[in-house]
Amino acid sequence: MRPTDEPTNNDRLPSRMQAVHLTGYGGLDRLRWTEEVPLPVPQAGEVLIRVGACGVNNTDLWTREGAYGHGYEAAWMGQAFHFPRIQGLDAVGHIVAVAEAGDPARIGQRVVVNPCLYAGDHDGLQGLQVVGSERDGGFAQYLCVPSANALPIRSAYSDAELATFMTPYMTAEHMLRRAGLRAGERIFITGASGGVGSALVQLALLRGAEVVALSSRAKVGAIQALGVATVLAREDGHPKARLQNLGVPTAFDVVADIVGGEQVASCLDLLRVGGRYVTAGAVAGAVVSVDWRQLYLKQLSLLGVTMGTAADAQTIVQHIEAGRLRPLLAGTFDLQDMAQAQEVFAQRRHVGSWVVLPPSA
Repeated sequence: MRPTDEPTNNDRLPSRMQAVHLTGYGGLDRLRWTEEVPLPVPQAGEVLIRVGACGVNNTDLWTREGAYGHGYEAAWMGQAFHFPRIQGLDAVGHIVAVAEAGDPARIGQRVVVNPCLYAGDHDGLQGLQVVGSERDGGFAQYLCVPSANALPIRSAYSDAELATFMTPYMTAEHMLRRAGLRAGERIFITGASGGVGSALVQLALLRGAEVVALSSRAKVGAIQALGVATVLAREDGHPKARLQNLGVPTAFDVVADIVGGEQVASCLDLLRVGGRYVTAGAVAGAVVSVDWRQLYLKQLSLLGVTMGTAADAQTIVQHIEAGRLRPLLAGTFDLQDMAQAQEVFAQRRHVGSWVVLPPSA
């Protein structure tokens, strides 16, 4: 276990650091390990963090592949992308320096990074930029972020365990808040074994909702261990028919979907009149075919969610510190093995999140 605070003499900081650069759009060969990256210097309102661990996310893969733009021209939110770039959203570590006019009392704090860079409207997420996309991120020994994005945390969890939380859990929190999930309501969650899916499961249970989850057959047991009584295997076909066979009610107040693809139509079929469908992903396909009449005849609400707000991030920190959330660490890789980490991540055989560990600075 790591201590909660780590005093540092910032006069002894190196001038260079080790990091992984994304050098262009394409395959894993675009990831380049380098040991001669200039140490970032915190500008006004920023802090410098020594990185202890950083989570791997879909955003890292999709940005590398150029999947956010029309052709190879853009990345997150369709904005222009600049190379080389250090990726990595979910950094955890200790503050080792602040800007010249910054608060020196922050040095030594253990922090998790909220990767969302807001442009005034923290709730609507207008003009959102992301650490590891529009600016360098945590796949390095050090990174700079605005002071407000370095959230102090006291927890017995290791850095690797803490690095599984922020992006997936703040996204899940935002999804459930937008959908207005309440105690006693029924929610159907797809992709329940991934980072966002398993976060949805835990956060929905914390709200007192009745959860039914969908996952691959090999991962059913892991989702049941989180406290979900009914977990369906996607290999078993249409979820409504499967629920009927089990004698489980088939009408849901909310569907939380991070998968997309062909299963969207069957998920819409599960919603009661006035139900809410909230989505934050399309790992199974971005183009779907549905019976559009379901939306207006059942008076459904269709909600799209991207990342989370500053308030969502603070909520996740509070849950972690209170011991209400369980980290699902699939495993770790050394930062030098980033290509292997992304390759394994893309195979989606894991439960929870993979994390990379930089060399000790």
